[in-house]
Amino acid sequence: MRILVVDDEPQITRVLRTSLVSNGHDVTVAQDGAEAMELFLKVHPELVITDLVMPGLDGIELTRAIRDRSNAPVIVLSVRSQDAQKVAALDEGADDYMTKPFSIQELLARVRVQMRRIATVEAESVIELGDFRIDLERHQVTVKGQETHLTPKEFDLLVYFARNADRVLTHKTLLRAIWGGAGIDQPEYLRVLIAQLRRKIEPGGEPRYVLSEPWVGYRLSPTGEGNAHKEEDGPAS
Repeated sequence: MRILVVDDEPQITRVLRTSLVSNGHDVTVAQDGAEAMELFLKVHPELVITDLVMPGLDGIELTRAIRDRSNAPVIVLSVRSQDAQKVAALDEGADDYMTKPFSIQELLARVRVQMRRIATVEAESVIELGDFRIDLERHQVTVKGQETHLTPKEFDLLVYFARNADRVLTHKTLLRAIWGGAGIDQPEYLRVLIAQLRRKIEPGGEPRYVLSEPWVGYRLSPTGEGNAHKEEDGPAS
């Protein structure tokens, strides 16, 4: 993949470039958001990894500018005290986030997830993903071969998750996608719908597919191999 790495700390960009190049990627490095946007328009990267807090154009503004021009996945890097900025970046269209410090192996795994998403061609009538088969025309869902009956809203939510599999989706993003602008101020709608969907698709009642990202939102693990967080979901943002 062509990857653009953006961070104002040279030691971080150096480590990331070395690790990504050694795994076969073509890496371009920028020191701030303004330089990153210039390089983005020149090299057309397939993936962007960016820090959140940078001088000038920050990671949130950079994500917004990228989303105006491209669907290239964006992974944001943040420290724990930057939760508000992290959520804002996800609301602007970032696909994933990692909290510093993080392991290079975890970063490479997140990159592979985005590669799989890019390589997946959505079928017009059927989505087959991990343990799920979703027939869009017939509104039929099977999980590990077992048919599961969903209400229209539960079906819409699962389809949206499937089209954004392994991507962190904020509360606001999900509320807007399922209920439109009127739903953004009704976080209880999402909590109830998530609980209903989990009761129907989760084996044994333990979340394996629809995973909570505490205080941020949710992520769909289509194979059920993700680790569900034990913390409370927190209020919708």
